[in-house]
Amino acid sequence: MSQPELNRAEIEQTDFEPLVRDESDAEKISGESTSYWKDAWRRFKKNKLALFGVGVILFLAFMSFFGGPISGYDYYTNNYAITNQSPSADHWFGTDNLGRDVFSRTWYGAKISLFIGIMAALIDVVIGVIWGAVAGYFGGKVDEYMMRIADILYSLPYLLVVILLMVILPQGLWTLIIAMTFTGWINMARIVRGQVMQLRNEEYVLAARTLGANSNRIMFRHLVPNTLGPILVTLTLTIPNAIFTEAFLSYLGLGVQAPLASWGTMTNDAIGALQYYPYQLFFPAFFICLTMLAFNVIGDGMRDALDPKSRK
Repeated sequence: MSQPELNRAEIEQTDFEPLVRDESDAEKISGESTSYWKDAWRRFKKNKLALFGVGVILFLAFMSFFGGPISGYDYYTNNYAITNQSPSADHWFGTDNLGRDVFSRTWYGAKISLFIGIMAALIDVVIGVIWGAVAGYFGGKVDEYMMRIADILYSLPYLLVVILLMVILPQGLWTLIIAMTFTGWINMARIVRGQVMQLRNEEYVLAARTLGANSNRIMFRHLVPNTLGPILVTLTLTIPNAIFTEAFLSYLGLGVQAPLASWGTMTNDAIGALQYYPYQLFFPAFFICLTMLAFNVIGDGMRDALDPKSRK
């Protein structure tokens, strides 16, 4: 008997068991269902540096509201009896040349700086998304005229525009925000325009147009939601840029006006006493750097989490 015949002879019927199939198993999903945003959040949580940035921003936001009451001092009262005192148990960050508590001023400055940064970024998003979506969706002459207007505005010297607006408009917090956003939305508009131009010929857009959806619905119910990834990443990178711009303008005397305090005005006030009282400059400058670092690592983390090419 040959070897193949011997192997077949050794196989008995009892060596096999019938497969019992349960029809209910056909409805089961082998893996857990997840959406694009759930998957992005899962990958974002794995980025420890990005989570550190989120923790820093939450801490700064909390202290901006409760830092003053914790210290027991306000940010504006002058006390010439305790001017230029070094950090101590009574004044944790010391006092400035007018006897004001640097700790309370630092956290009030955080509130002003974060408000300016977030509001300027949100205005840039609103204007930039609308402008870029319209230009990218319609294309042709509409796109040509709209983007040439954006190019002309972008070519204007930024500092000159800010100075002119400060002279024309009444000085104040909203004047500063308007001056910062006058041309700040252009970068967002270009990003949204590029994304919309890539998506406007997709099948779901053609299907919506076939079903009778108008242009507004297609743009803001189908196209813009599919560009949220780049929009959110750009937003997180715009906020620290706005905060730094406010600090720069306040350092030049064009920013927040007294009695309001921001990190920029605090650095401007402290630069003259840097040689003798360096702590007055250290704290606002440190928190400016920390805030910019936190928003940048959050932006990097969101970019990696929202990038479809990085999905596993």
